Amino acid sequence: MAALIQPTTAVSLPSPSVFPRFSSSSPPSSSLSLSKPKLLQSTAAAVASASASAQFLLPQPPPPPPPPLPQPFLLESRRLFPSEPFDGPPPPDATDSLADSCFDLLRLSVRHGDVDLARAVHALVLKLEEHPSLGNALIVAYLKLGHTSDAYSVFGGLSHPNVVSYTAVVSGLAKADRGLEAVEVFFRLMSSGIQPNEYSFVAILTACIRLTELELGLQVHALVAKTGYLESVFVSNALMGMYNKCECLDSVLELFEEMPKRDIASWNTVVSGLVNAQMYESAFESIRQMDQMDGFRVDYMTLSALLTACTDSSCLIRGKEIHAHAIRIGMETDLSVNNALIKFYIKCGTIDDVETLFEKMSTRDIITWTEMIRAYGEFGSIDMAMDMFHTMPEKDSVCRNALLAGLCENGKAFEVLDLFISMVEEGLELTEYTLTTVAKACKLLGARKLSEQLQGFIIKFGLLANACVEAALLDMCTHCGRMVDAGKMFKRWPFEWDSSIICTSMICGYARSGLPDEAMSLFCRYQAEGSIILDEAASTSILGVCGTLGSDRMGEQIHCHVLKSGLSSDLEVANALISMYFKCWNMDSAKKVFNIMPAHDVVSWNGLIAGFIIHRRGDDALTVWSNLHEAGIKPDKISILLVISAYKYTKICLVDECCRFFSSMQTEFDIEPSQEHYASFVGVLGIWGFFELAEKTISNMPFEPEASVWRALLDGCRIHSNAILGKRVIKHLLSMEPQDPSTYVLVANLYSASGRWHCSDTVRKEMRVKGFQKQPSRSWVIHQNKTISFYTRDKSHSQAKDIYSGLEILISECQKAGYVPDTSFVLHEVGEHQKKDFLFYHSAKLAAAFGLLMNRPGKPIKIVKNISLCEDCHQFLKYTSAITNRQILLRDASGFHYFSGGHCSCDDRW
Repeated sequence: MAALIQPTTAVSLPSPSVFPRFSSSSPPSSSLSLSKPKLLQSTAAAVASASASAQFLLPQPPPPPPPPLPQPFLLESRRLFPSEPFDGPPPPDATDSLADSCFDLLRLSVRHGDVDLARAVHALVLKLEEHPSLGNALIVAYLKLGHTSDAYSVFGGLSHPNVVSYTAVVSGLAKADRGLEAVEVFFRLMSSGIQPNEYSFVAILTACIRLTELELGLQVHALVAKTGYLESVFVSNALMGMYNKCECLDSVLELFEEMPKRDIASWNTVVSGLVNAQMYESAFESIRQMDQMDGFRVDYMTLSALLTACTDSSCLIRGKEIHAHAIRIGMETDLSVNNALIKFYIKCGTIDDVETLFEKMSTRDIITWTEMIRAYGEFGSIDMAMDMFHTMPEKDSVCRNALLAGLCENGKAFEVLDLFISMVEEGLELTEYTLTTVAKACKLLGARKLSEQLQGFIIKFGLLANACVEAALLDMCTHCGRMVDAGKMFKRWPFEWDSSIICTSMICGYARSGLPDEAMSLFCRYQAEGSIILDEAASTSILGVCGTLGSDRMGEQIHCHVLKSGLSSDLEVANALISMYFKCWNMDSAKKVFNIMPAHDVVSWNGLIAGFIIHRRGDDALTVWSNLHEAGIKPDKISILLVISAYKYTKICLVDECCRFFSSMQTEFDIEPSQEHYASFVGVLGIWGFFELAEKTISNMPFEPEASVWRALLDGCRIHSNAILGKRVIKHLLSMEPQDPSTYVLVANLYSASGRWHCSDTVRKEMRVKGFQKQPSRSWVIHQNKTISFYTRDKSHSQAKDIYSGLEILISECQKAGYVPDTSFVLHEVGEHQKKDFLFYHSAKLAAAFGLLMNRPGKPIKIVKNISLCEDCHQFLKYTSAITNRQILLRDASGFHYFSGGHCSCDDRW
C-alpha cells in the first residue's frame, strides 16, 4: 500500500488578491438576469489577470489556444472517466490479446466488486513491459473498487504517467475525502509540464468542493480561464458547484450568465444555489426561464431541489403540485424524487402521506429507510420507527443517528443509551450528531454519573474539540447537577467559538439549580459585553429566569427588548412572557400579552390557566378552559391536569362538576388519567372535605398509588384537622419505599413529628447514601434589581444585626397582638426554648423583616419562597400585615399568598 503523499517541494500559493474574486458577503441577486449576460469580471480581464497569477501552477506559459490532446490520450480519457469506465474499444496501442484480456478482466472486477481479481490482473501486468493504458486502467479499477491506496501505488510505479494517470488519481483521492493529497498530486501534474484537460480541472474542483477551499478554487478558475476551458460546460458546471459549496451565490449566477452553452446540470446547480440561499421564489422563477430560454425539461435533480424548497418553506400546495408534475412526466418511480417527497411530507404532511408514498415505492435505498425512521420519530410513533429499523436490509451510522434522534425526542433516554453502546461495540462512526443526541439523553435523565461517564468517554477518544459537542456536554452538565463542571467548561470556552448558546445554557442551568442570582448576574454581564444575542431562545430563557426570581422590573425590560427586536410575534417568546408576568404578581399584563398574540397554541392556553390557578382564581381558570374548548384547541394532558387543579380554588364547591370532568377524560379527550391526574383530583376532594370519596378513588386506581397521591390526601387532612384519616395516610406513606428526595423528606418529617427520631435519622442517612439532597428552605426579596436571599437562621447579610433586631421587635409586637409560635413545626430533637429559636428565624420571617426595613412605607413587600410556607410563618405574616398596615405578597410552591389586614387570600387552604 502506498503511503500518504508527501510533496517533494513546498508549493507557494500566490496572494489571493490577484485572482478573479467574487463577493460572498454582498446579498445575492433576487432573480436570474439572463437576458443581458455579462462577462465574469470580463473573460478577457480574467485571462489577462490569470496569465500572471497562475504561474504557481504552470512551469511555463502554455501557448493559446490549448493544443489538442494526442488521440490515444483523448480516447483514453473519454473512456475512463464516464460512469462506465471500461466501455468502448481498447486503446489503439493495446493490440495484443493478453492486454485485451486484462482490460476485460478489469471490467469484470469492477462490475462484480471483486478486488482480488483486480489484484491478480495487477500481478500479471507487473510481469509485462510497462503499458501506460493498462496502468491507467488499473488505477481507475482500484478507485472504482474503493481501494485508493492501491490505485496510488500503481500510479507511483508508472515511469511516465500521463494526464489520464494524474487525473484519475486526483479524482479518486478527492472522492475518497483525501482532498489535500488530491491537491498535492494536481500540483505535481502542473510541475511535470503536462497540460491538464477538462477532466483534470473537474477532478481538482471536486477536491475544492470537498475541502470547501474557496481560495484554491479561485486560483483554479484563473487557470481555467487562461487555458481556454471556460467554454467547457463540464468545467463551468464544476466551477459553479465549487462556488455553491462555498456559499458564493453571486459568483454562481455571474458564471452561469457568462456560459455560452448550458445543460440541465448548469440549471440544476443554479436552482440548488438559490434554494440553499433560501431564495425560493427565485428558484421557481429560474425553472420557468429554463423552459423558455433553453427548452430543457426538469429532471430528478431539479425536482429534488424544488421539493427541498417546498420543505424548507413549509409550502404544502406547491409541493403537491411538484408531486403531481413528477407523476405526469413519469418520474413517480425515481428514487431521488421519492426520497425528497418523503422529506417533504414529513415536514408538511401527515404520517399517512408518508406511509402511502413508501408503500408505492418499488425501489428503496438506505436513505428511504432512514427517512421513514425519522418520519415515525417526528410523528411520535417510536415503536414503528424501531420496527422499521429492524426491518432495514442494511444499516449504517446515519440511520442509527435518525433512530437515536427519534428515541430522544420521544423521551426514550435509556433506549438511546442502549443503541449508543451497541454503536460503540460495533466500531461504527460516532459523529457530532451522535454525541450531541446522547448528551441530550443524559440531560433528559438528569443522571450525574452517566453524564460523567459520557464526558469521560468523549475526552478519552479525543472527540471533544468540537463546538457543538462541547456545547451539548455543557448543557448536559447544567441538567445533571454539575454546575461546577459546567462553569469550568464555560471558563475555558475557546474565544473563537460562538459563546451565545452556552451563555443561554449557563443562565438556564443556574435558574434550574436554584441559583437565579448567578443567572441574572451572568446575563447582565454578557449583555453589557454584547456576548449574548437575545434571540428567541435566549429571550425565552431569560424571561423564565425573571419569572422564577419574581423580578418584574427585569422582566419588563426584556419585554421592551422583545418589542423592539420584533420577537413579540414568536409563539414561544409570547408564551414565556405570559409565564413571567403571572409569576411576578401581574395577571393583568399576562392577560394583555395573551390577548394581543396573533396566534395561540395549547401552551398559550395552558399558561393563562396556570396563571389563574397560581393566583388561586379557580373560576377565572375554568372560564379560560371554556374559551379554549370553544376555540377548537385540542387539550393535552397538562391542560387536563390544570383544569382539575382549578376546582381547588373556586369560590363555591364544584366537586360534582370536577368528578364528571375527571370521569370524562378518556372518553372525551382520549387522555388516560396518570398518577399526577389522580393526585390532583384527590387534592380537590381533600381540600373540600370529601374524604370518603377520596379514599374510594385511591382504592379504585388502576395502578399502585404513588406518594404524591397520599400526600395530596394528607394535605386535606391537615386543612380539616382530620387526625384519624391522617394517621392512616401516614402509615401508607411510611410503608412506601421513597423514590425521590421530596418523599424521603416527607417520611423523615413524619417520623420526627411523631417523636421517632431514630427512624427519622435512618431515613435521612439512607437519603444521603443514595445521593439525594434536601432542598434547603430559601426566601428572597428583589431590592434595587438585586436578589437578597435568606436561609433559616441566616446571618450572612451585611445588615444581619439590623435585620435580626427588627425581626425581634416584630415578633414581640405580633405576640402582643395574639400570635402564638407553633413549635410543632420544629422537627428537631431539642428543647422548647431552642425550638422557638429555630422557629423565629425561618427564611420567610427574615425576608419579611428585611423588606419592611428597606422598602418605603406603603409599598407592598414581595417575597418568593422556594418551598411551601409553614403554618407558623403563615400565621406570623398575617399578624405582621395587620400591625404594620402593609401588604405582604408571597409566592411559594403552592401559589400566591396576599397578606393584608391580618388575612390571607388563600383562606388558610394551601
